[in-house]
Amino acid sequence: MYTYFKGIVTDIESNNITIEVNNIGYRIYVPNPFSYEVNNEYKVYVYSKIAEDEYTLYGFKEKEQYALFIKLISVKGLGAKMALPILATGSISGIIDAIDRENILYLTKFPKIGEKLARQIILDLKGKIDIETNGIVDNNETDDLIETLSALGYKTSEIKKIIPQVNSSETLENQVKEALKLLLK
Repeated sequence: MYTYFKGIVTDIESNNITIEVNNIGYRIYVPNPFSYEVNNEYKVYVYSKIAEDEYTLYGFKEKEQYALFIKLISVKGLGAKMALPILATGSISGIIDAIDRENILYLTKFPKIGEKLARQIILDLKGKIDIETNGIVDNNETDDLIETLSALGYKTSEIKKIIPQVNSSETLENQVKEALKLLLK
């Protein structure tokens, strides 16, 4: 519904901030509320959760945090209230690395994340998020390409090596052709 709010922080509490946008104060639950300062202007990327009895906003200073949050809440059994503390206490690269390396011990250090949920996080997200020098990259655009090449018998590790070299603005058909040329070298 909303992409971001740009406004002045008017209040900070233990798990949320209030940001004023056009004379309306919005309560937004954030990973680290005390990283904000009252009376300063911020751009906060928001996720709106609308349920039967609630309308809640979750916010993030960076697009990378927002993207990882969206990935985390897509995991079966992991809701927004459980994902927020993960982002508050873990670094983005550390979380992604733990998922890719299947580091259950790292994931279970977060509140309310047991071994079963940690395994579910790994199952649902391993290989679906990458980190680059400019931050997190959501691989939804390349998922089809990876699936297609995997169906042709190529290993995920081989595919991930050539993905950055494939022109992502091309059609899937052209991406597959380009990827096959790279894989056959």
